[in-house]
Amino acid sequence: MAIDIEKAFVKQFEREVHEAYQRQGSKLRATVRSKGTVQGASTTFQKVGKGTASTKARNAPVPVMNVDHGSVECLLADYYAGDWVDKLDELKTNGDERGVIANAGAYALGRKTDELIIAQLDKNTRLAGADSDGLTRDKVLTAFELLGGSDVPDDGQRFAIVGWKQWSQLLGIEEFANANYVGDGELPWRGTQAKRWLGTLWMPHSGLTRTGSGARLCHWYHRTAIGHASGADVATDVTWHGDRAAHFVNNMMSQGACLIDGDGVVTLACKE
Repeated sequence: MAIDIEKAFVKQFEREVHEAYQRQGSKLRATVRSKGTVQGASTTFQKVGKGTASTKARNAPVPVMNVDHGSVECLLADYYAGDWVDKLDELKTNGDERGVIANAGAYALGRKTDELIIAQLDKNTRLAGADSDGLTRDKVLTAFELLGGSDVPDDGQRFAIVGWKQWSQLLGIEEFANANYVGDGELPWRGTQAKRWLGTLWMPHSGLTRTGSGARLCHWYHRTAIGHASGADVATDVTWHGDRAAHFVNNMMSQGACLIDGDGVVTLACKE
């Protein structure tokens, strides 16, 4: 019976970690191109250029588009988040110690997933406006023009991530926050801190890079511009250590990210 109880503990812990990661672990994974079950230390994302339509003479061969094809390699790395769970801790605390540790491990891996994606967004060199001011209406429109000028599809797959200070500045822009412009259903304070504006889903994020000059790097991008690869999704290993009278809970994953197309990203550097 004791062995069966131990197996139940491990299975329940693994399920809780997986659910926590899926629920709140990563905010950005669903906003980029993602490839799972990768075998090996790296994978490749295909990059296809633009085609050009041409006319042809009667009975002449159809002209080929000569579309540029390229590939971007995405390297994977292994990440771990472990902690101890004392056998008797759950008897001494009012809270759910197992749930606390499970959530902590899943959230740590989720933050790492977002860090990988943000690091690739930071490689972008196309800037909208200067970093001497905050997130203004003019800066947003400049970025909007850059995306349009690069023929970035306006197909509902554009995303913008900003810092919390920039989110507060967006709330001061009437076109962003006024129901007369966006409608009641798109107001930014209806349960979740995210809203759709200018054909883009805008989200605040606490993990964006802050440069040495005090500028927060916010990013506006299309889903296909960034690649994320997973060789092993979040998994959990729980082992009993009798000398410590505790379980060691090891959460782990193998993931990576890469910048596929810089034309699909515009960075808004905002002074803080």
